[in-house]
Amino acid sequence: MNRTRDVDVVVVGAGQAGLSAAYHLRRAGFAPDRGFVVFDHSPGPGGAWQFRWPTLTYGKLHDMHALPGMKLTGADPARPSSEVVTEYFAAYERAFDLRVRRPVDVRAVLDGPGGRLRVETSEGTWTARALINATGTWERPFWPRYPGQETFRGRQLHTAQYAGPEEFAGRRVVVVGGGASGIQHLLEIAPYAAATTWVTRHPPVFREGPFDENARRAAVALVEERVRRGLPPGSVVSVTGLPLNDAVRQGLRDGVLDRQPMFERITPDGVRWADGRHMAADVILWATGFRAVLAHLAPLGLREPGGGIRMDGTRAVADPRVHLVGYGPSASTVGASRAGRAAVREIRRLPAEGEPAAAA
Repeated sequence: MNRTRDVDVVVVGAGQAGLSAAYHLRRAGFAPDRGFVVFDHSPGPGGAWQFRWPTLTYGKLHDMHALPGMKLTGADPARPSSEVVTEYFAAYERAFDLRVRRPVDVRAVLDGPGGRLRVETSEGTWTARALINATGTWERPFWPRYPGQETFRGRQLHTAQYAGPEEFAGRRVVVVGGGASGIQHLLEIAPYAAATTWVTRHPPVFREGPFDENARRAAVALVEERVRRGLPPGSVVSVTGLPLNDAVRQGLRDGVLDRQPMFERITPDGVRWADGRHMAADVILWATGFRAVLAHLAPLGLREPGGGIRMDGTRAVADPRVHLVGYGPSASTVGASRAGRAAVREIRRLPAEGEPAAAA
């Protein structure tokens, strides 16, 4: 456990982005355990999907894209997405012999000897020529702070803790957040709750029609511009809008999705707006998104004054040995899969100490 082990590439995270990267490393001739190693903090396969609430069925997913080399077929749309995707990811790892090591915590990435990266983990220390970071966001839920928040006598929870609508039966619920999760929570909770109130910082923008390739490229370009400037990536909804499907239309007609502007403060028994209006509440559900899990990269000093990591494609400009996939413009599942391939292509161009290990 105390010895240092060497590989060409360390992959951190085994969600959509990490598995895509591992697949393309395999195809490029890197052998698992010798040419590359994949560390995953989670207890089992499935990435963040394994933690999703049971009522989020596979049929409700609008942003799940197949991993490279193996389609997800025949899934029952009524089954929880956590079960479907976890089984798919587990089968994928086996099919391509990716040998993911879990649960392993990557604690710090530092400069190592001979121009290599030193990766300190709960499973010991490794060195690598390059690192692909695919840690996602699920383990870093964002909780905004508002005056009076600590005085609230009801319950506060985040999307990351949401387990389904039944626990809100008979409760007055304020849902905060203008993304897809906030809408899903509201539509599920409304039939059970005594009352629901939807609060967002900005008026929601709903998108009619399919999210086609041209729209996707335009959205990605906007996010790419932010990360090229060293700014934190914006939310997906801020550039794509919210899909307007039948359930959302019904929610708008029923008044469930009657959006209110952001409140000014939280009181012991509810929320209050600047104009003096007060809404009594038993629960505040923060559907306010997540932030990238990047603390282990802090020793490398990658962050720009703007708070983000300046990117050129998947490569961190401040350190070409480090690639971020599933970050910024590659945060979607289709983007993550493509970014994994792009990162491996760039890594193969790095000055080599020797040829990568041959595939097993």
